[in-house]
Amino acid sequence: MSTPDAADRRTAHPEVPVTSSAPYYLKGGPLTVRLNRAIGLLARHGLSLMGTAEMSVRGRTSGRMQRIPVNPHTYEGAQHLVSARGHSQWVRNMRVAGGGELRVGRKVRAFTAVELPDAEKLPVLRTYLEKWGWEVNQYFKGVTARSTDAEILAAAGDHPVFRITVTS
Repeated sequence: MSTPDAADRRTAHPEVPVTSSAPYYLKGGPLTVRLNRAIGLLARHGLSLMGTAEMSVRGRTSGRMQRIPVNPHTYEGAQHLVSARGHSQWVRNMRVAGGGELRVGRKVRAFTAVELPDAEKLPVLRTYLEKWGWEVNQYFKGVTARSTDAEILAAAGDHPVFRITVTS
């Protein structure tokens, strides 16, 4: 089922003002999907590339655990997950599930997750872009670690950030 665009919502509910189109999400192409599958497989078998891990989160409709490779990011002692591609399926699942698991080899860590409001994302996004920019800059529409605070804050709404707390 697709998300209706702004024109569809305006026609269906003319009394409700439409302030934006569908949330930002950049779907990966075939090469990216294959690369992510390989990175996830490596993490599942104990080989973490620069700190990558395989995240499992319960699907909001299927109820099955969905797996995706992620780059857990530490800022001021707290771990975060940043969705460089935007409001992806794992983000939507995380909002419902409230947590999941991170795996590197046999080490599985359960965690709870709290989504940060846009106003709190600036330092996390800046340090995330400093570390992972070489991999994710293309998803940030020209925003980099060297961008101004205002530019990063303007992009913050397109990139969900979760603070995670390991529970086991």
